[in-house]
Amino acid sequence: MSFESDSDITALTAAFRACNLPKEKWTHAAHWAAALALIAEDEAAAHRDMPGMIRAYNESVGGRNTDTEGYHETITIASLRAAAHALAAAPDGTPLHAVLANLLAGPCGKPDWVINYWRKDTLFSTKARREWVAPDVQDLPF
Repeated sequence: MSFESDSDITALTAAFRACNLPKEKWTHAAHWAAALALIAEDEAAAHRDMPGMIRAYNESVGGRNTDTEGYHETITIASLRAAAHALAAAPDGTPLHAVLANLLAGPCGKPDWVINYWRKDTLFSTKARREWVAPDVQDLPF
């Protein structure tokens, strides 16, 4: 799914919330699009609600949320922080799809961007999947 307009992001976020987004459309870019949309609506609510939304979505497409797959708290919180930073750094009035394009053009556009901040064994531990674990390679810049 391409995100050439804010309405593309709105449609994706609605389908994600309703748990009727086809699994193949839940891409790296789609994760960022939903995070940006939710933060733009209400940042505190995004932090509060995104974990449950991801868990529900995973289950709706046949996934599981276990100690080794599905929802990952540390990656979710880091991603929400990165998305909030990208949104705050954009000039007032910047369309959401432009914020998304800029975010994807940078380091966060790579699916393994978090490896710059956590050792793999830390990031993929059960503890990091269940709860926030601070970076152990370098601090997040946001």
